[in-house]
Amino acid sequence: MGEVELLSRLQFAITAAFHFIYPPMSIGLGIALIIMEGMYLKTKDKKWEDLTRFWVKIFGIIFAMGVASGIVMEFQFGTNWATYSRFVGDVFGSALAAEGIFAFFLESGFLAILLFGWNKVKPTTHFISTILVAFGAHLSAVWILVANSWQQTPAGHHIVTRQVGDTIVARAEIVDFWQVVFNPSTIDRLTHTIIGAWLTGAFLVLSISAYYILKNRHLEHSKSAIKIGLIIAVIASFLQLITGHSSAVGVSKNQPAKLAAAEGLFETQTNAPLHIFGWVDEKEQKVKYGIAIPGLLSWLVHFDASKPVTGLDKFAPEDRPPVNIVFQSFHIMIAIGMLFILMSIVGIILWATNKLWTARWFLWILVFSVLLPHIANQTGWITAEVGRQPWIVYGLLRTSDAISKTLTPGSVWFSLILFTLIYLLIFVLFLFLLDRKIKQGIVDHSTDGIYAKQKIVVEKN
Repeated sequence: MGEVELLSRLQFAITAAFHFIYPPMSIGLGIALIIMEGMYLKTKDKKWEDLTRFWVKIFGIIFAMGVASGIVMEFQFGTNWATYSRFVGDVFGSALAAEGIFAFFLESGFLAILLFGWNKVKPTTHFISTILVAFGAHLSAVWILVANSWQQTPAGHHIVTRQVGDTIVARAEIVDFWQVVFNPSTIDRLTHTIIGAWLTGAFLVLSISAYYILKNRHLEHSKSAIKIGLIIAVIASFLQLITGHSSAVGVSKNQPAKLAAAEGLFETQTNAPLHIFGWVDEKEQKVKYGIAIPGLLSWLVHFDASKPVTGLDKFAPEDRPPVNIVFQSFHIMIAIGMLFILMSIVGIILWATNKLWTARWFLWILVFSVLLPHIANQTGWITAEVGRQPWIVYGLLRTSDAISKTLTPGSVWFSLILFTLIYLLIFVLFLFLLDRKIKQGIVDHSTDGIYAKQKIVVEKN
């Protein structure tokens, strides 16, 4: 791998990973906002309005950071990946244009009403705005996932070549738009990513609400919010198990080298084992220090342990992804997914037995659990993107051939350092704003008691 390619991949990985902190939170938080505001309209309980107003402010911060961090990635397509941009321009142009027109403008347009329209529009109008903002966030993910999934499993296109000087330039052009949209991996990857976003939003709500309970602040508000977070978490964690299995089965059919790397399977075999954990020695071509369940991988893929699973031996060495990176990221993601199920069930049991609010050990776990969905999201994307290598468009365009031809290592080093510093500043700003909102509390007063007293005075006057 050349220095320019390595640096460009590192730069895109850093910017994409940083950006991907925010969209899952906004998508997941959108679901929680709909439930909270819906409860307010149904019950007229001021508690639900307070919760909605508070989480709308958090949503606004997350949305702003997502927009700011996402712009940089689009510029890199032209600066670092010009050959790739020419190759996929027709396909990506359609998907990204649809994302901008149908999703981003919908979300950002109604966000103004969501943030500033509380006393300017009717409650039902504001609720509709909340729904449309959440829908826009989901719709944005649809088009981004369509574009990315096409890279994994290209469909609905043909390759057109033309000669420019002494160079043959290839370009993928759409022949069937709906085949592009519903390429073989779109649905699996979309559902898996969206449900991961629901978990991200749920655990953000659980974390902050648990913190308030531990600090003896906003108790009634936080108890209600935790109930919503747990309901979303338990539903989403089981759905994620289903979508994850479906996605892995799809990968076994469409990108068998990726699944083989994810499981450290070097030889095609029946009764293929499923590794719980381990360390892949790529030179010796085996998984060390691990535990494997014989036949389980074959059974999960085919529901028949006697059927073979394709190993890396079916692919030339230059066509194989980096095995250990994919193996570790895949297993970290699965481990966290199983932990979500366990935590959700424990939370529901504690809630049902009325022990949740005094189980400080579990509340502290919830406080720090906010990190887990982000780790799962990042390792999931590492599995998907690194597992696709050495292809940037699977089977059509190699990553090494997609780099801009005029790039120099010095220019990439400069932009890499600059973007990293800027993103660190943005992240510090995000943490500062989030911390300030949390310290301000769910209501605009230091305690719920003071808030209640001031509310009575206002009503008397």
